[in-house]
Amino acid sequence: MIDRTKIKVALSLLSVMFVFVTACLPIEKEQFIPPISTTIPRTPTPGPTPIPTKFPPKVKEHKTAPEQPEIINIDLPSSEAPVEPLQVNFPILQHNAFSSWRPPLYPVPLALTPFDHFYFTRALAANEPNWPVEDYRYGGSFFEDIVHTGMDIKIPVGTQIQAAGPGKVVWSGFGLFAGHYDPEDPYGKAVMIRHEFGFNGSPLYTVYAHLDRVDVVQDQYVADGELLGLSGETGKTSGPHLHIEVRLRDGDFFYTLNPELWMVPPQGWGVLAGKVMNTGGRKIEGQLVIVRSTQSEQFWRANSYHYGNVNSDPYYQENLVVSDLPAGRYEIVINYLSRIYKQEINIQPGLVSYFSFRGRNGFTTEPPPIPGGEFDPPQSP
Repeated sequence: MIDRTKIKVALSLLSVMFVFVTACLPIEKEQFIPPISTTIPRTPTPGPTPIPTKFPPKVKEHKTAPEQPEIINIDLPSSEAPVEPLQVNFPILQHNAFSSWRPPLYPVPLALTPFDHFYFTRALAANEPNWPVEDYRYGGSFFEDIVHTGMDIKIPVGTQIQAAGPGKVVWSGFGLFAGHYDPEDPYGKAVMIRHEFGFNGSPLYTVYAHLDRVDVVQDQYVADGELLGLSGETGKTSGPHLHIEVRLRDGDFFYTLNPELWMVPPQGWGVLAGKVMNTGGRKIEGQLVIVRSTQSEQFWRANSYHYGNVNSDPYYQENLVVSDLPAGRYEIVINYLSRIYKQEINIQPGLVSYFSFRGRNGFTTEPPPIPGGEFDPPQSP
């Protein structure tokens, strides 16, 4: 006869073993339904953060690491030694300075000191971008080490181009560089104006290049703001933009000056000019400089002039210019021989603010000495 008590004990043991084994099995993915979260994660907004003087090695991203503000790595090259990378903590949207909005321009001519000369308005309407492309400022190097003799403004094809000042058209169409009609000319379709005013006894000219359409003819008089044509990408260019130059003397290619020192800034904004040298006092070629607002955390990048067919202002003797800076307090940052140098400076509205940097001797914001006589226009190299 079967012992019922033993059978009940055996069945109980089997039930316990089944529950234990089942609990140790892996759970299938489709069996797990995560709860729906109603919390929206926020990216932390960094407050004003000073630029670090020591730069830790880069750390690989880890999924469990706490959220951090996005880091923009900016390499500040030195012309004399290998450079450590500079890491600057800034919000993602830094370049809102390049939006189409800006205050109205000061009336021209504007010359609040004997050494400044904002004689020209902008070649574009107020609702168009008017800031130079960072990598194509005056004195930049591109296209097989060709040195840039003007500034470039990125705009769509067909944007109206206006005269920056009154004067007579002395060139219209292809061939500005060659001096005769040439459809392969690097300036493409261009207009050059000899203005009815000059500087220190020398005539002044402005050039508008890479146009898609030219609406003026040679010897035509144009007023300030008059339509010259439409922007394009003719000539030697990598995309649609306007190339602007300011020239002295006979309007020759070798007598250009930085347009950012001649185009009037918006009201309440100013311009920064700098002379960047090594410790021995020689100008440094292609040195990257960061200009950061201590109020808004915006920053601007610019490189010192490369050697070539470019000229400095006869007073400032600069080799770097950053225009259209809202007035306020700024910090200039330079990496020289793997050491970070910083200098605070006030940007004054309607004026050129000046600094010089001399290698291991660091910065000074003292203005250049007042010349003892009349300025002479800069000589060709």
